Amino acid sequence: MTPHDTTHADASALQSPAFWTALPKILLHEHLDGGLRPQTLLDLCRARNLEVPVQEAQALGDWMHANAHSGSLERYLRGFALTVAAMASREACERVAFEAAEDARLDGCVLAEFRMAPLLLEPYGLSGEAVVEALLAGLRRSALPCGLIVCAMRTEAPHDTRRAADLAARYRDHGVIAFDLAGAELGHPAGVHASAFARARDAGLGITCHAGEADIGARVLEAIPLGATRVGHGVHIALGEPAQTAQWMAQARAHGLHFEVCPSSNVHTGVVASLADHPIRAMVEAGLSVSCSTDNRLMSGVTLSGELQAVHEEAGLTLDSLAQLNRDAAAASFMPEAVRVMASKALDHWPRVGRDSSAAR
Repeated sequence: MTPHDTTHADASALQSPAFWTALPKILLHEHLDGGLRPQTLLDLCRARNLEVPVQEAQALGDWMHANAHSGSLERYLRGFALTVAAMASREACERVAFEAAEDARLDGCVLAEFRMAPLLLEPYGLSGEAVVEALLAGLRRSALPCGLIVCAMRTEAPHDTRRAADLAARYRDHGVIAFDLAGAELGHPAGVHASAFARARDAGLGITCHAGEADIGARVLEAIPLGATRVGHGVHIALGEPAQTAQWMAQARAHGLHFEVCPSSNVHTGVVASLADHPIRAMVEAGLSVSCSTDNRLMSGVTLSGELQAVHEEAGLTLDSLAQLNRDAAAASFMPEAVRVMASKALDHWPRVGRDSSAAR
């Protein structure tokens, strides 16, 4: 059968990667500087005479993955030093963005949002404006409906995160759809950057914020008064003491907060020991609005299709639940309404699964 059938999905189909690739999907959380093709990274490093640990593309991808799978968010983020340096030209930024969109399209995505912190390239002589323009040019070359989220970094001074918000606002009508705060979370509260969030809100941009990835669930709720309607990761909202967790999740539900969950990334940064231990199922069962994303395809060595298959097989989410995750993603997307409606209609092609089916686990 194909995923466009409206009959039951049988167990043999669910074991095929092609089945998952063919399913229409929505990607909300993917960092461009964490999703380069290994060959592209190697090409760009050579073009800039950057030292690389290995000289073959697949081996370089394996090295990046091994480095990221360290159990530490801080170490996980170190790989970005190489990818950011490699991207420090207009041509490189455009290539990376285009390839990311095409990779997502070929993986079955019908809508995608990509993000990056453009000011990270300033020390290499590339202005934030040049970065955003090149990334947008790359995304526009793809047939995939997609938009750009401008990130600021928690570790930056507030005036720099405000500059990132100003930059996002300047390209509000040219493909930038939202503002995000990313980077090392512990010891860097989002509230320090309230003025940047206010600038982005006033410009009419969507607001998301990395929160509850490497710190307690209360950090998720702190993003709400900053204007966030979505949070990146947020998994610690389900990892506290039961009574506290229930209270946190009730508040998140009341505010309609959406969670951009990236399960494999959470394993690699040490949030949980395995996908089987991941709280995504508990978050879904608690009635939270949740989607599944890749975070950094290069660092984590994943695709969205593979992520959904793994979450089904190891975390126990049913095919019906995964379809709902994609519907939640469409509803939470920062893309224009017409694009979200089109993507939602594409999701109607997910197979219906009976409650007695093996696909429902």
